[in-house]
Amino acid sequence: MRSLAQHVVPSRTALLVIDIQKDFAAPGFVMAQSGMDIQAAEQAISHSEHLIAAARKAGITPWFIRVVTRPETDSRALRRFMIRSGMADEISICRADTTGSEYYRVTPQPGDPEVEKLLYSAFSGTDLETHLKSKKIETLILCGFTTDCCVDATARDAFHRNFDVFIAQDACAAFDVKTHRNALAILSTHCATSVSVQDLITAWTT
Repeated sequence: MRSLAQHVVPSRTALLVIDIQKDFAAPGFVMAQSGMDIQAAEQAISHSEHLIAAARKAGITPWFIRVVTRPETDSRALRRFMIRSGMADEISICRADTTGSEYYRVTPQPGDPEVEKLLYSAFSGTDLETHLKSKKIETLILCGFTTDCCVDATARDAFHRNFDVFIAQDACAAFDVKTHRNALAILSTHCATSVSVQDLITAWTT
């Protein structure tokens, strides 16, 4: 079996930093206001910061992905799903031109690619696949939020588009530990390899 270093060769690897935004993880913003426990998110961001720095040092480009919503592009299916689930039908998270849609504790550097999406997957309705393949990227490492939603959707879509997918398990989080662990277990069974940030750092430095 090949070592991790042979799977995450910098020249063929990109890091996708998914939805590390104020509305999802910052105190006083939407998820925190709704009563969600954001402690795990804060810890995952700390690990993501180390991962981003290590990736840069290894020559791997971080791609910053965030969801930005607008009334005119709100998904009809999502609105109806929220109604069926007993939630408010107004989608009010990560609205364009609000501080809630801004990155939280992570900041793209000049020249870093950024992708805005409308729903869960970083590939849905974007040109991410085209740009990655134009750069001969074969392997994707994912970190961010949430393990069970946007990380999950992006991992599955990446696998379906013929990318090798790795999840930085301690640089992702859900709003409860059980959900996070279950999501990792399911992804690891079907389409993505779960590794730690330290595993990746070691692979790039040895």
